Amino acid sequence: MLRFLTAGESHGPSLVAIVEGLPAGLPLTAEYLDRHLARRQKGYGRGGRMAVERDRVRILAGVRAGKTLGSPVALAIENRDWSNWSAVMAAGPEADVAARVITRPRPGHADLAGAVKYRHTDLRNVLERASARETAARVAAGTCARRLLEELDVRIAGQITAIGPVRATAAELPPDQLLDLVESSPVGCADAAASDVMVAAIDRAAAEGDTLGGVFEVRVWGLPPGLGSYAHWDRRLDGRLAGAVMSIPGIKGVEIGLGFAAAALPGSQVHDEIFYDPGRGFFRATNRAGGLEGGVTNGEALVVRAAMKPIPTLKKALRSVDLLTRGPATAAYERADVCAVPAACVIAEAVVAWEVAHAVVEKFGGDTLAEIRERWRAYREYCRRFPAGESGGDA
Repeated sequence: MLRFLTAGESHGPSLVAIVEGLPAGLPLTAEYLDRHLARRQKGYGRGGRMAVERDRVRILAGVRAGKTLGSPVALAIENRDWSNWSAVMAAGPEADVAARVITRPRPGHADLAGAVKYRHTDLRNVLERASARETAARVAAGTCARRLLEELDVRIAGQITAIGPVRATAAELPPDQLLDLVESSPVGCADAAASDVMVAAIDRAAAEGDTLGGVFEVRVWGLPPGLGSYAHWDRRLDGRLAGAVMSIPGIKGVEIGLGFAAAALPGSQVHDEIFYDPGRGFFRATNRAGGLEGGVTNGEALVVRAAMKPIPTLKKALRSVDLLTRGPATAAYERADVCAVPAACVIAEAVVAWEVAHAVVEKFGGDTLAEIRERWRAYREYCRRFPAGESGGDA
């Protein structure tokens, strides 16, 4: 089974990830991982930190000559800003903790709740790990899974559909066309007119010392029916996807397919009618379910959508209370983004890739890429001709 663990603080020396369960023989290079890390750093509205960092992965273990070995893969991403924080964030007793103490928690951040949980009186001990900087390591891990999916001709692309009050219609395009449009937009929106209005909205928020959230969508093409499970609650792919996307900092809502909109419609306008063609097998003419039914993929494109709240670090600081004096105060401010929705979309691509790849490895197994490919191809053929000549649980 696939699993990974990340470690590291926002201003520590580096972020690290250990990825376990990748099959042997998977082509994987630092250059490939770096391309997706660079995408995470882009997006109009990002803060000054992105001018400092140039995220690059060092593969420390588990890969040789550009291919995975089947053993755990170790990844490290250096924090370039560490040079400015080495005295404050040192691991040893020499750390100059008093130099950057924070005692004014930010509304909407983990500051206060985390301090209570771990009995910290310096909020820096919370914010350094609760920071979205951690997601760089998650993108690196998820991109390893994305590489596996690409070997199976599975494609992933995300797009921004809203920033603040500005809405765009999600583009219904093949993955390559969608990616081209998204990459040409400063906010990752395939609708050029809406993209320009989104940029203007971010500029207004920045001038007012405020921040903006938004909505993004991630699509996955090329999945067969049968990934996930209806038989076990914790193996339902919709539940796993929702949990993974919701774990991205700032995400407050996740939906699949029509999602919340389905609650206002009659069933006749929600459920996808089923058709059959000898060349492709069973299929749907619509995809309101977003490629998932009963916790299992149904062969259509997977569509996951999420809402991100505005970043809680505001120049126009909100009211708070000093942790030590318990007196009124304004929330602490550190360098931050005005809008990070485009970055969150890239992170979501990575975590969606991870959960889908996990379901692939769960179903098809195999210690090597060759084994997974062979079983994948055989299963795709089985799905195309099902149920001819097959017996299963009803036999």
